[in-house]
Order: sequence, then structure tokens, then C-alpha cells
Amino acid sequence: MKADSVDPARVQDVLDGRWGHVRRAARTQLAGDHFVAVPGETLEQARERITRLLRELPTDLGAAAMFPDEHGGAFEPGAAVTAAEMLAQLDLSLMVKAGVQWGLFGGAVAALGTRHHHETYLKEIISADLLGCFAMTETGHGSDVHRLRTVCEYDPATGTFDLHTPHEAARKDYIGNAARDGRMAVVFAQLVTQGEGRGVHAFLVPLRDDDGAALPGVTIGDDGHKAGLLGVDNGRLSFDHVAVPREMLLDRYGQVAPDGTYTSPIDNDARRFFTMLGTLVRGRVTVGGAASAATRQALTIAVRYGETRRQFTAPGQDREVVLNDYLAHQRKLLIALARTYAFTFAQEELVTTLQEVQTADGPVDEHRQRELESRAAALKAAQTWHATRTIQTCREACGGAGYLAENRLPGLKADTDVFTTFEGDNTVLLQLVAKGLLTGYRDNFESLDGWGRGTFVAEQVREMVLERTAARSLIRRLVDAAPGGSDAGAFTDRGWQLKMLEDREKHVLEGVIRRLRKGAATKKDRPFDIFNDVQDHVLEAASAHIDRVVLEAFVAGIERATDPAARELLARVCDLFALSTIEAGKGWFLEHERLTPGRSKLLTSAVNGLLKELRPHAATLVDAFGIPDAWLACAILREEPGRQEEMARDDQRRDSRRSTNDE
Repeated sequence: MKADSVDPARVQDVLDGRWGHVRRAARTQLAGDHFVAVPGETLEQARERITRLLRELPTDLGAAAMFPDEHGGAFEPGAAVTAAEMLAQLDLSLMVKAGVQWGLFGGAVAALGTRHHHETYLKEIISADLLGCFAMTETGHGSDVHRLRTVCEYDPATGTFDLHTPHEAARKDYIGNAARDGRMAVVFAQLVTQGEGRGVHAFLVPLRDDDGAALPGVTIGDDGHKAGLLGVDNGRLSFDHVAVPREMLLDRYGQVAPDGTYTSPIDNDARRFFTMLGTLVRGRVTVGGAASAATRQALTIAVRYGETRRQFTAPGQDREVVLNDYLAHQRKLLIALARTYAFTFAQEELVTTLQEVQTADGPVDEHRQRELESRAAALKAAQTWHATRTIQTCREACGGAGYLAENRLPGLKADTDVFTTFEGDNTVLLQLVAKGLLTGYRDNFESLDGWGRGTFVAEQVREMVLERTAARSLIRRLVDAAPGGSDAGAFTDRGWQLKMLEDREKHVLEGVIRRLRKGAATKKDRPFDIFNDVQDHVLEAASAHIDRVVLEAFVAGIERATDPAARELLARVCDLFALSTIEAGKGWFLEHERLTPGRSKLLTSAVNGLLKELRPHAATLVDAFGIPDAWLACAILREEPGRQEEMARDDQRRDSRRSTNDE
């Protein structure tokens, strides 16, 4: 492929995907730098600006896609997630603030409430006239949501719930919108009625009066300065026997009658709990997508800078070498770029599944819902960790310039750092992913502590379930056509690449199963030890699963490309993702004799060959992300045209001197 043979717009068409119309609308309606992050603001300046901008967002890029049309929306979960990704490229504080208001607070009212709550509150929530919070996390309980300590006990004599924070560890913490703007919160607490605990439920609780003062019994604190996301006013909430009217229970999945009688359409407490949380999975999908959006920004800055920044001269030459010509630099940026492309396709497949599950007619398909939750957990963990690593790499690739706030990278790094632990701690999420792959746990709603309540027996783990991505038939054909042995065939044979990652996932999962069975036979009275002793293996299984499904999504995404040149370029990027993933896991593949030492060395040569082949297309690949220059808000890129002209003049002067000397 020639460097100028691929039109970035043709690649962008493929990347924009099913919700390309949302991306195009965002680029048009949010053009310029009005909504772009501002470095160097004080805490209060950032909070004031973000709150103001929240209300200025065009409706179709703010709340509209998140709510049913009868409440002024146009419910389309896929469009809502895509709009959030676009906001993330402008200002991550704005994206998070919008996510708290409409995705979490409003989303909980819409998903967990009933007609009364919808008619009373959704209009003001959509318009942002009623700003609210999503108060789930507690100081002492983050990922272990089922064991929250806040209590809400019903008193039939008053017809109200008594909401109480029993001790400091039960304080709601890190709550977006709480410190400054929130007037109401969806509070998750243990429901008690008729002396019996009914599990975690959600309640609508007013926080402030019209003047902004905390209501009686409500204590509000400010989390203050954070590493990033200064525009989001995270705070702390405590409740001292606050009376909550009975109708403020969000009662779609659990109702309390005036006399205190509890009823629910879902009998099993754990199943009800997971069903409630499952309706809120969109937040986890959004965080993963936003992390990748930020990663695309960082790579665009670093790759473009590497096209102009020169460093040292080659032996025998006067001309300095541009950074992107160095193999070490290519290994930093192009491999990360290939993985980012892979995640872009995997995210779209996930968002498509979200759209289909949440807009389906009829009762919830529990199998698809659980599959969605597992894939959302997997990709959220993978994309946020990738963002953390890649943005740091991009910062280093830009040297001292990358450390300046005016060049955007420090802000991206700070703002995305928390993504690895909010909407689910990544390590905990990987355990949930692995659990979902084992038959016997797929439909076991009792596993609320990460692995179970001690009810595990060896027979429950019988086999693994290899979930296919959307392009099932295509992937199966390619795998079946792969060369016979794992160590046979060309490295660029797509079937061989898929087979290698599939084989690793199967083998690792089988190892988890064997170790769980052994533990169950020898440690029946120590259920914690059964799972804790294999935790390393469990996390490895989840990671192997993620690599396989992401590659499959990339392969399927290439099929959408209609332009031959764009398709060929995407195929080479996919090769780089697959082979660099196998190279990164060479230890495992060698240890388990899936690669010979000789082939292992050749694999590294193949990766280096792909880097050389893709080097001329580096700028095309980042241009295809379609990020407007104003959104990048990067000083070194604004200087780029002048620097290029200056270097061209220097090169001409050197060439002229060389020509004169030769004469």
C-alpha cells in the first residue's frame, strides 16, 4: 500500500459505524472550542462551567436518546452511548456530569421507577432543571453493593421510610452532583419492612431546599480536589433518620403496601437485585467507550507530533530523523493504535447488543442480559486499563511537551485515571467475566460476593461456555480453515490468529475448572479458599477471553469496509493487533508448546515487519478517528504547520549545501 493510497474518510466511515449519524451531528453541533476542556481552572471555575455547559447541550446529544419518547426523549441506548463518547472527546468532566444526571440519576428513575415517578420527575430531569445524584457507593462498600449498610425501614404508622446511615463507613461517598448541584438523589439502601430485610432497593430522596441548603437530617460533604474531573462536584451524603414518603420507593421490582406488606414480581432476592442492576448496565458500557475515545485523542496528538518532531541524525546524514521513523516509537504508538482500533469495533458490537436487549419487546431475555453484563464488564476493564497505559505512553512519546497542560495529555491522563475503578473495580469485573464463562454459574444468581456464598460443589463447574461474537459463522469458517497445527501456517492467516487466541482461552478455562474441582474436593468447609487459591488463574482466563472476543469483533468489523484500500489497511492493522497480542503472551504460548522457540523469534520479526508496513499510514489511521482539531485543544499541533515549513526549509538548505560541496 502506498502512503497516499487510502482516504482517511473511507476508514472513518467504517469506524463511525452504525451510529455514524450521531457522531456527525456531534461534530457539527458542537463544532469549535466552546465545549472543550479548559486547563488551569480553579475547582469552582470548572464546576460552574460544566454545570452551565450541561444545560447548553443540544437535546439530541444530551438526554433525548436516554428516555422514552412519552417523556420527551427518543429512547435509543446505542445513540446515547455514542453521544457520550463524543462528549468525552470534548471534556471528560462534561461527559461524566451528563452521565450522572441523565444516565445514572435519570436512568435509575426511568428504569427502576413506575409511571408516577416518570410523570413527576423525568421532564425536569431531562431539562436539567432538577439536578440529581446516584448514591450507591459507600465509604466502606464499593464493589460489594449487595452488602451496603445504609438502612431504609418502613413504618406503617407514619406511612414513611426511615432512612439512616448507621455509621461512618456507611456514608455515601464519591457521589457526582452531591457537593454542589444535586437537589435530589436516588439512594440505594437495605429495605426493611415488617421486621424483615428485603435486600437493596432504590429511593428518591430530596437533598436540598430551593436555596441550596441541606434538608433536615441530610449531611452533605465535599470530596474537594481530585486527581482529575474537576468539573464534577463529587461529594458525601449521610442521613440521620430522614423520613422518606412511601411513594418515593422506586418500586418497579419491589412494592411496599401501606400496611408494610412487601411484594415483588421476582421472588428470589438475588435475582431481583441483579435484575435491578442489569437495567443500569449502560453506565458501564459508556465508561469503556469514553475511555477509548480519550485514548484516540491521545494517540492522535502523539502520532501527529511524531510526524514532525525530529531527534538525532542517521549515520552519514545531516537530516534529523522524525520520531515516527524509529522502531521503538512505532512499538510504543502503532501497537497501541492497533489495539485501540480493535476496541473500537468491539465497543460497537457491545453497544449494538445493548440496543437490542434494552429495546426488545416482551419479557427480558435473561441469558442475553447476563451475556451483555459480562461483555460490558470485560470491555470496560480492558478499555480503561488500555487508556491508562496508552495515554501515559503518549505523554512520554511527546517528551516535555507532553507534560504541558496546554497540550491536553496531562488532562486526559488525570481525567481517565479513575475509570479503572468506577462503574466497577476492574479486578472485580474480570472475576465476574470468568464466572460467567463457567456452566453452573451462568444462571446462578446466588453468587453475590464475587464467587458465591459457599454453596459451590464440584459438579456445578462442568464445562466452559465459549460465547461467540456477532460474526459467528464467519469466525467459525476462518477457524475451521486454519492450518492444522497451532504452530503451522503464515502468521497473517486470520484463521491461525483466531485459533491461537481461542485455544489459549479454552486451555486456561479448563485449568480453572480443574483447580476449582480439586479445591472443592479438599476444602469443602473453606469456600473462600476454594476461589481465592485460583484467583490468579481466574483473572488470566478473563483476560484471554477478552483478547479473543476483541479480535473476533475486529475481524467482523473489517467486513463492513466497502472501499478496497480501506479494507486492506484495516486488515493489516488487525494483523498487528493479533500478532502483538500473541507476542505479548509469548511466555504462555511457549510454555504450553503452542509456539516453538524458532517460531517465537519469527513472530517478533513479523510484528516489526508490520510496523514498517504501517508506518507510512500512521497519520491516516489517526485522521480516520475524525476528531476535529479544535476538540484536540493541543498547542503543539497548532504549531505543527509552521514547524513542518521550517524543517522543510532546513532540509532544502542542507541539500543545497551538500550539492555545492559535491561540485
